[in-house]
Amino acid sequence: MNNFSWWTRGDLDGFFGLFVDNLIQLILITLLCTTLLGMPNELVFGRILPGVAISLLIGNLFYAWQAKQLSITSGHKATALPYGVNTVSLFAYVLFVMLPVIKMTGDVELAWQMGLAACFGSGLIEFAGAWLGSRIKQITPRAALLATLAGIAITFISMDFAFRMFADPLVGFAPLALILMQYFGRVRLPRGIPAGLAAIVVGTLLAWLIGRMDADALIASIQFNVYLPTPYLVELANAFAAPELFGFIAVILPMGLFNLLGSLQNLESAEAAGDIYPVKPSLAANGIGSMVAACFGSCFPTTIYIGHPAWKDMGAGAGYSVANGVVISLLCCLGLVNFAMALIPIEAGAAILLWIGIIIVAQAFKDTPPQHAPAVAIGLIPAIAAWGLLMLESGLRANGSSIGMVGIEALSSQFPIAGMLALERGFIFTSMLLAAMTASLIDGHFRNAANWALAAALFSAIGIIHGYQVTETSIINAYGPATTWPFVIGYLVMAGCFLAFGRVRKHD
Repeated sequence: MNNFSWWTRGDLDGFFGLFVDNLIQLILITLLCTTLLGMPNELVFGRILPGVAISLLIGNLFYAWQAKQLSITSGHKATALPYGVNTVSLFAYVLFVMLPVIKMTGDVELAWQMGLAACFGSGLIEFAGAWLGSRIKQITPRAALLATLAGIAITFISMDFAFRMFADPLVGFAPLALILMQYFGRVRLPRGIPAGLAAIVVGTLLAWLIGRMDADALIASIQFNVYLPTPYLVELANAFAAPELFGFIAVILPMGLFNLLGSLQNLESAEAAGDIYPVKPSLAANGIGSMVAACFGSCFPTTIYIGHPAWKDMGAGAGYSVANGVVISLLCCLGLVNFAMALIPIEAGAAILLWIGIIIVAQAFKDTPPQHAPAVAIGLIPAIAAWGLLMLESGLRANGSSIGMVGIEALSSQFPIAGMLALERGFIFTSMLLAAMTASLIDGHFRNAANWALAAALFSAIGIIHGYQVTETSIINAYGPATTWPFVIGYLVMAGCFLAFGRVRKHD
């Protein structure tokens, strides 16, 4: 591909989609760290966000370069892997690492250091897993890898932004119409304006015209400061030497594995869309990005985002990744995150992210063998359970209560809450395992199905899936077979059935 270009019209659309996605993560970091954790602005804007900036810049530049190389060698335009802060890890490390430190010690500095160690540990796990990723990808059915992404897309992405648009249709519906017309209806907007750009502009103008935005907040947010990324190696070393870290290994290890598996699934999604990226360097770069983030003050791992096929459909190439890295880094290093929050309503970009979620779900069915559709369908269930539990817990907390305060027994009288809790714990692994079992059975590979059931039994025994403990304030992981032994036995019985009845079928 001798006519490779760093920037095309599709890159502008791709940039706005990825920018909104990353901006939401920056907003979450700012709100959670300042309001929930009580961190001072000097720590959030002076240390954490510059660390986010350097990690996103390095990662986006690498994946853009990778897309350029693939474009040249393959002869077709490749789309860079989308990249940003890992949302699941963000919540996990705030709620289950940093918040407990603050509750126990009241030491914000120590909580930040524990976050640095958690972020570095997650990156280290993913970096080490780069050498195993290819093998995992080879033995796992595509339906199992894509079904998990589809479950996350339809729940944690599409549903959230659909709710936002329908909560404020005066702002949300016009951008939605523009996105649907161009990307589904293939309608060219006047002067070739990309739908992503048009959606952001129209949604923002509507929000300001009908009084949804706060001019005073916008004026107050205009504060120009320069926060350069600074290494915090001594603080990171202190975190690893702190005795408090040992208690959080049970959070860091599964989150690192979760991120590793999620990145593998996203690489499979990119391959299904036509861009075959090498597994080892892609995962290694992701792990390095998280470790760099920790070394420069960020507590939040980075990841390869879901949504590659959607950005490819937009016509994005390598340039959108470069632009995202540069603009997000400038927002972080110039202290302009609050300004962006005050200027652009989330509803203006919600349609882009809703469309991305829809495309991911569609890909899971379209790019797997037709006979594997039931495997994709069963793989959606754990993510739906996880999302349902989040909605339930959010509703209870809004009323000043929680699942632990109401009690499992009381809730069980209305619906089987215990099953929802079990499916939610480690749902990304459960989704993959159930889909892989189903795909193997459809293909008549009963021994493979039994092996996946045995893997599920092992994961249950460790507590990576299904293990939970409900406290008055939260739901936490429970490791070891003490609480998960019924699942261990259940999966062993399934494995036995697959082997026994598989032999009967062969004899027939």
